[in-house]
Amino acid sequence: MDTPLPLPFLIIKLGDTLEGLRIGRGDFDRWIADGLGAPAVPVQVCDPRRGDALPAHRSIAGAVVTGSHAMVTHRADWSERTAQWLAEGVASGTPLLGICYGHQLLAHAMGGVVDDHPQGLEIGSIDVTLAPAATGDPLFCGMPGRFRAHAVHRQTALRLPAGAVVLASNAHEPHHAFRIGGCAWGVQFHPEFDAEAMRGYIDALATNPAPLRAAVADTPAAAGLLGRFARWAEAHAPAHTMETT
Repeated sequence: MDTPLPLPFLIIKLGDTLEGLRIGRGDFDRWIADGLGAPAVPVQVCDPRRGDALPAHRSIAGAVVTGSHAMVTHRADWSERTAQWLAEGVASGTPLLGICYGHQLLAHAMGGVVDDHPQGLEIGSIDVTLAPAATGDPLFCGMPGRFRAHAVHRQTALRLPAGAVVLASNAHEPHHAFRIGGCAWGVQFHPEFDAEAMRGYIDALATNPAPLRAAVADTPAAAGLLGRFARWAEAHAPAHTMETT
């Protein structure tokens, strides 16, 4: 008889965190895997930068695309290959979640415009406000109308793709979250960051770190997006089968 097997989650690793954070804490992929909340399916990591092949969409339950210290506008070969894969994933209905660089790459893949943010770096524990469309969104419905999130980015999705729905914003960033199609999301903020990670980035990048450090706060609503995505993708992913006797 046929026994249903769960499809794996894929983490597409497009960058590495700061060395000081990586030692003893792991990297973006570990933080994301922890945030997914031990889904009932295996988690695999793919790194296109080192030549890893991206799998067929039908072979995974969903994918999370990490942040990166690279820039989408550099148009690196590994980045453009991943963008093409993301566009194919949207077309095939694969559950996708892009974080920071992954958010921008998803926008680029679908015809949006990504470039340097006209107001420069956004960094720290920030306030994000939900858009009206979030009330009917599978990931954002039920979240507080205004919530805290960790952010660090110099580039942005200046223009979202045609058909994209804005889900969250703030005064600095009008596109902190969006959905395109029925199962692909991008978030400019970092749901995988904890307070220690945020302080590490502030110390490394901020010109005046003291007030930003003092304002770092826990971000439970933002962090919960990873678990909600995992549960939603699990519920909507097909299973493949293995014949048993």
